[in-house]
Amino acid sequence: MDISNLYDLFISSEGICTDTRKLRPGQLYFALKGDNFNGNLFADKALEMGAAAAIVDEAKYEGPGKLLVANALKALQDLALFHRQQLSIPVIGLTGSNGKTTSKELLVSVLQQKFDVAYTAGNLNNHIGVPLSLLSINSEAEIAVIEMGANAQKEIEFLSAISLPDIGFITNYGKAHLEGFGGPEGVIKGKSELYENLRKRGKLAWVNCNDPLQIEKSSGIEQKLFGADEAADYPVFPVNEMSTFVKVKWQDLIISSKLTGAYNYTNIAIAISLGAYFGLSPAQVKAGIENYQPSNNRSQMEEGPRNLLVKDYYNANPSSMEAALKNFDGLKEQANAEKWVILGDMFELGAYEEDEHQRIADQALASGYQKTILVGKAFAKTVGASEKFESTAELIAWLETHQPKGKLILVKGSRGMTLEKAAELL
Repeated sequence: MDISNLYDLFISSEGICTDTRKLRPGQLYFALKGDNFNGNLFADKALEMGAAAAIVDEAKYEGPGKLLVANALKALQDLALFHRQQLSIPVIGLTGSNGKTTSKELLVSVLQQKFDVAYTAGNLNNHIGVPLSLLSINSEAEIAVIEMGANAQKEIEFLSAISLPDIGFITNYGKAHLEGFGGPEGVIKGKSELYENLRKRGKLAWVNCNDPLQIEKSSGIEQKLFGADEAADYPVFPVNEMSTFVKVKWQDLIISSKLTGAYNYTNIAIAISLGAYFGLSPAQVKAGIENYQPSNNRSQMEEGPRNLLVKDYYNANPSSMEAALKNFDGLKEQANAEKWVILGDMFELGAYEEDEHQRIADQALASGYQKTILVGKAFAKTVGASEKFESTAELIAWLETHQPKGKLILVKGSRGMTLEKAAELL
């Protein structure tokens, strides 16, 4: 089917759906496939539920209300690119090893003080999520913010070619998805594919002036610099006082966030500087940062009936784990409370798994917390004195017996460890 004809159908529809459990009448249903599912099997159900049409890619499922394409996923991606090419609004694209979603949400919170902002929902940032995010941009949007994630080289190149950002930034280079990227150098190369896209198309790079590697990798691109330097285009300075939550100084304002962790300074500075670039007033920028309430288990502090928790278990890699422990060391909240850390395995490290888990275990033990609890098969293999459990289920059984109270507890691990189940007991 010709892409322009598919686009006409899209424009007259109520949007896109790839899951009949979430389908609304009038949407286009795309029959995507995975290792354990075939969306073509649900095309008839989608039509029964009121789908405007079903896009299938196997001839045996062709029929009334169904449009046959060679590959439903590629058709979705091609449609997203075609839609992007019709847009005249600024599109901001971002990636990085850590802080992508927090940066995106802070930036959206700021920009929404003035604009109608379209943005990536949740962490829909892969080869399916980015097209869906782009196709959710409607005629009311004045700016779009698209988050791009990857766990191997060439993926950011592909996603950048679909989203075609006018402004792009990389939060940082860290030790995430080392197995897929092929090591730290592979991470740098893979994330920098965003810069390559901006360079080829003559677009704008948003660069942390305090990160020499990013300065180097973005050379040859028009840049706007932000960071803790008066010479930057947008100077933003951390307020280095002992405080639970991150504060920054911008112009004559002290801006207080609800995020814990000094590493969030960069995420905040990105949002402030882009807000200023797009003409928001200082009051609007300040409101956007201060109104943002983390609720996604990222750098989130929560006082429960029994303990004060630092909930940071949406995801984890060696870089973010190291930063979280360093931040936890500096927390002065409830000075008389015992400090505990509960750390879950970090995934997708490949050959680096053993060394990186041991390094983080050593860092935690050297900090002298009253209790260090390590969870997962990789952490269970580390050496050193600590409580170790091979699974979250074993940890839960232990917590049900011990029932800690009056503690300050950091809980951090990869999403697949489901540490939120243990946090409920804390």
